[in-house]
Amino acid sequence: MLDLILRRCALPTGGEPVDVAVKDGRIAEVRPALEAQARDEIDVDGRLVTPPFVDSHFHMDSTLSYGLPRVNESGTLLEGIALWGELKPSLTDDAVKERARRLCRWSIARGTLAIRSHVDTSDPSLLAVRALLEVREEMKPWIDLQLVAFPQDGVLRLAGACDSLERALDLGVDVVGGIPHFERTMADGAESVRLLCEIAAERGLRVDMHCDESDDPLSRHVESLAQQTHRLGLHGRVAGSHLTSMHSMDNYYVSKLIPLIAEAGLHAIPNPLINITLQGRHDTYPKRRGMTRVKELMAAGVNVAFGHDCVMDPWYPLGSHDMLEVAHMGLHVGQMTGRAEMLACFDAVTTNGAKALGLDGYGLAPGCRADLVVLQCRNPIEALRLSPTRLYVIRGGRVIARTAPETTELTLGEATETVSFDF
Repeated sequence: MLDLILRRCALPTGGEPVDVAVKDGRIAEVRPALEAQARDEIDVDGRLVTPPFVDSHFHMDSTLSYGLPRVNESGTLLEGIALWGELKPSLTDDAVKERARRLCRWSIARGTLAIRSHVDTSDPSLLAVRALLEVREEMKPWIDLQLVAFPQDGVLRLAGACDSLERALDLGVDVVGGIPHFERTMADGAESVRLLCEIAAERGLRVDMHCDESDDPLSRHVESLAQQTHRLGLHGRVAGSHLTSMHSMDNYYVSKLIPLIAEAGLHAIPNPLINITLQGRHDTYPKRRGMTRVKELMAAGVNVAFGHDCVMDPWYPLGSHDMLEVAHMGLHVGQMTGRAEMLACFDAVTTNGAKALGLDGYGLAPGCRADLVVLQCRNPIEALRLSPTRLYVIRGGRVIARTAPETTELTLGEATETVSFDF
């Protein structure tokens, strides 16, 4: 007997409703009108069933610390970095873990079951690293948490930072990070890219660098990242996060740069909510949007995955870890309102993120892990429009979160009716 059947599911790819059967934590069958029985059945009634949302770029060590020790009043990236520097000396193991656990519970409720989180390795004690390694193991039954060794203060700029980063990798951190645009010089930035990519190649690890998170069109470290990826044969294992300087580059240079990114098989990870909030702060008008060239990267075949980046921390005062909110903002700021473009934004918080993280068994095909989210909507575009209720969140074939459908009852004169936002 099957463990679970979801009946009459709408899939992101469209087509007629299908039944999704689960056995031993895996998807066993996907087809219409499945003649089988299971211990549990859920009639989805034509609502959208998707693999879980993926957050490809986050900072769990700083999450939910808004107001500690003060608020970022300028709203700039650099004040946020300075504020985080003020907070770090007072961090405790218990506080980091408590905030991370709370965020993970928000994530589960929102249907986000895979997160790549950068963790600051600039502190030689590696307090936050050790805390999040514990949270990673604790939450493993419910969330795939991938950690990036992130030298926030610069791997060459800060004495001992490279040693701390390597010790973090020795402890079990999954991915090599970097921040070349924060090094002292452009040359040091390029050297940091070379050094960090070589460390990743020697250890057989992936790379994800904060790259060119700047309004400066001459911040071009992604070019070095593409070159080192090509030189070391790291194709498909390297991501450039943010890439915001690309919004200020001249079109001729970008016409050379994007093919280099595509050739190297880099993943691009913009963070729409945060990029448009932090960037362009020194502009009057016209004011730059701050997000990288998502449409152009996608058109060139680059895998683009969106990240939330921050939730209530020194850089961003809002958020509830809703990846549909991220995709919704990416759609708007990227002016991606064509049907195929809107579907691509949905992919940027699901399948594209899974590809960037290298998740095994992700998807809706037989044999994939039975990690599923049932949404109170009928298709991905409606999901982007409504950010609908996550009716069921399923991990390994077991329901781990459920929410009653959202309804509103109107009384207009003598008549009572229920409002539906379906189109």
